[in-house]
Amino acid sequence: MSGGGGHKRRGGHEEEHEEHENHERWLVSYADMMTLLMVLFIVLFAISQVDQKKFAALKTGLSAGFGAPIEILPGATSLLDPGGAVAPDSVNIHGSNGAKKPTANIDPQVATITPEVVAKLAQATSKAQVKKEVKNLEKARKQLKKALVKAGIPKGATFRFDERGLVASIATDNVLFISGSAQLQDQGRIILDALGPTLLSLPNRLSIDGHTDAVPISTAQFPSNWELSSGRANGVLRYLHSQEKIPYRRMSSAGFADTKPRDRAGTPQAFAVNRRVEIVVLARVDNSLGRAVEELGNDAEE
Repeated sequence: MSGGGGHKRRGGHEEEHEEHENHERWLVSYADMMTLLMVLFIVLFAISQVDQKKFAALKTGLSAGFGAPIEILPGATSLLDPGGAVAPDSVNIHGSNGAKKPTANIDPQVATITPEVVAKLAQATSKAQVKKEVKNLEKARKQLKKALVKAGIPKGATFRFDERGLVASIATDNVLFISGSAQLQDQGRIILDALGPTLLSLPNRLSIDGHTDAVPISTAQFPSNWELSSGRANGVLRYLHSQEKIPYRRMSSAGFADTKPRDRAGTPQAFAVNRRVEIVVLARVDNSLGRAVEELGNDAEE
């Protein structure tokens, strides 16, 4: 009997347990869903509120810059407001519907932003950048010339500006090298030693360019003027690194043979001018501004 009674109690306990587990659990999921929906609508409401003054200023600025006012939908007051009409197929420069509308109360500075204003601003910024860099390069030129004077070789190099920056041109004939050689001479070392400290102190990159005259060369070491001009440029670059401690990462070298003569007269004097190594202090400006550097730099030198 007692066993039967115990069995009944267990049975009753199981029934209560089942009823407890199934007790309206759907309400929890329902509450979670309602909470998420509420959050969603709050976010949508928040992003639909636009500062009307700022939006009007933005719209007018864009219309001034691109030639026509822009509306999402006519009559709309916010980004999510559908307005009272369908957007037009085309935009008229006098307004979205072809009629002039009253000007919004916006910041005058925003209203005056036009493509012409932007272009003038960019031009003024570029000009200021070029002037600043030319001023720096002109200061470097004076320091380099002063160093040559101090070393007793005021004519050891000539200076000019081109579209790349400041160019220090050193003659090769019996100065840097002897004819047909890429071995640095004592006089050439004196010149590089005078220029080295100033070149090291500059933040600019350096390009070492070798040039020859139009007389062809053909030796075991230099099959053509290309190898000779490159060898001379590399010799100067290595010297500036080893003796003047200018890092390799700041320098590059190139040989141009006789493709970029300074004097095209074809005379012995012209050939002597064309045989040279040039140390170019590269201007720290955008490449598109290079021509302005050349013109402004040479004008300042005069």
